[in-house]
Amino acid sequence: MLKYAYNPNPKKSVKVYGRNMRISTKHSVAVCRAITGTTLARAKRLLQNILDEKVSLDGKYYTSTVNEVMGLLNVAESNAESKGLDTEKMVVHASAHRGFNYRTPRRFKLARRTARMTNLQIVLEER
Repeated sequence: MLKYAYNPNPKKSVKVYGRNMRISTKHSVAVCRAITGTTLARAKRLLQNILDEKVSLDGKYYTSTVNEVMGLLNVAESNAESKGLDTEKMVVHASAHRGFNYRTPRRFKLARRTARMTNLQIVLEER
């Protein structure tokens, strides 16, 4: 069983976990902080405005991170609809954590490239 950073009532919430996503952990934390505590519609609107480059976070447009978070939000929304929850009353709680790191194989003398991954947790709670 996965441990989540936020554990709400299971009857009124939906959880989604994105494991080992190839996005920056720093960027993921910035995006998750921006959408945590907002409603689902407002979070999706903010992420769409960031993708359209109408709004920036800290002066940057985190396009790859926003795409991944947007995909997880869409999955969570469809899970909430199938569970019979009201998606207009959903509040987002998102968190990002450091994931698995691996080195790509190279010859001994050449420098190695380290691929860093991120784990994303998104919880939608009906209030």
